Amino acid sequence: MENKYKHIIGKSWTNISRFVLAVVFIFSGFVKAVDPIGTQYKISDYLTSFGFVDAFPPLVTLALSISLSVLEFTLGAYLLFGIRRRISTTLVLMVMSVMTPLTLYLLLYHPLPDCGCFGDAIVLSNEMTFAKNLFLLVFAVTVFRNWQSIFQLASDSFQWIISLYIIAFVFVLSLYCLDHLPILDFRPYHVEADIQAGRTIPADAKRDVYKVSYVMEKNGTKKIFTLDNYPDSTWTFIERKDKLVSQGYRPPISNFDLLCPIDNTEKTDSLLADTTYTFLLVAHDMKETDDSNIDLINDIYDYCLKYNYRFYCLTASQEDQIDAWRDKSGAEYRFYLGDDVMLKTMIRSNPGLLLMKNGVVLNKWSNNDLPTEYELNAPLEQLPLSKSGQSSFLSVLNVVLAWFFIPLLLICTLDNYLIQRKKKRNNLS
Repeated sequence: MENKYKHIIGKSWTNISRFVLAVVFIFSGFVKAVDPIGTQYKISDYLTSFGFVDAFPPLVTLALSISLSVLEFTLGAYLLFGIRRRISTTLVLMVMSVMTPLTLYLLLYHPLPDCGCFGDAIVLSNEMTFAKNLFLLVFAVTVFRNWQSIFQLASDSFQWIISLYIIAFVFVLSLYCLDHLPILDFRPYHVEADIQAGRTIPADAKRDVYKVSYVMEKNGTKKIFTLDNYPDSTWTFIERKDKLVSQGYRPPISNFDLLCPIDNTEKTDSLLADTTYTFLLVAHDMKETDDSNIDLINDIYDYCLKYNYRFYCLTASQEDQIDAWRDKSGAEYRFYLGDDVMLKTMIRSNPGLLLMKNGVVLNKWSNNDLPTEYELNAPLEQLPLSKSGQSSFLSVLNVVLAWFFIPLLLICTLDNYLIQRKKKRNNLS
């Protein structure tokens, strides 16, 4: 009897571990799949911190980004449905065996502020990430050792269909978001975001707490003092050291600063306070900017001239690169300079287009979806383009979940029906 209870408890623990890992891996893979460019940027940050960035061209890091999202999502879904149990549990343990030491390194040396494991959806500190991975490693060891205790939601004969559909789903999702824009935008520049509000620090917000110390010298001897035991004037001040003890509130948007390169004037406040519709063409690196839609961009600029709207190009490029773009495109619009990271965060397209008014993002387009002259055929007040460029977060999420789960549930239902039908035939015979 005691062995029976141990067996039940062990099997229950294995399946609890399996579902926890499934949820985490599916979520991690999903947020990477909907933002493959963002994941590519994070991979480049890792490579830069390890000194390998020049060894991997952008195409390789993009392939790694998509591969990572497919791997994580697929392993999570396999665990969820209990298919390919042996290989999925082995690969999950291998992934956690790599990620746990890596996050320990991040914790000890802080080459990056966060691991990026959940993209921009959930940003964890290096301490929280390492703690999370320790727990997940325990679960990974459990499912690896007891993979036969994982109950299946599909028979062996239908597993290949489910396996292929899962891989195809996440791969197509990633390619779609790469070709357009992330279908779910977790960044602070999403549609309907108020940039000015995102830059504001509340009056009652928690502030950074520092431990201040002073290096002083007397008769060739250096000592460290604080304000509590600050020495007399016989000591000579050498330097002040500030150590961050507790981090305070960080606004979602901290680097939205724009500069006019012509007269070096700051344009941030005037842009955010502008009550007129404003189009922002974002091209963070003009050496790599796609020039296939130059004529369409110029048409949008002409539309702005017609209706007295604003049109600016935001870039982090040097003056010679801006001049080269002007020569190539015949651009007559103004250029503002901004931080490269900020521009890449604003939109995952180079170039990409934003529509703003009163500092609020009204719409966003990738280079492959720029509005045409047939869409811009009246003042913006009369066009749906200025209302809201995206469906609500929940409605988009529901559509994605439906595309993922409904076909798989239908497959599992058909599988169960055929199994029951076979049992009935066997009983009758």
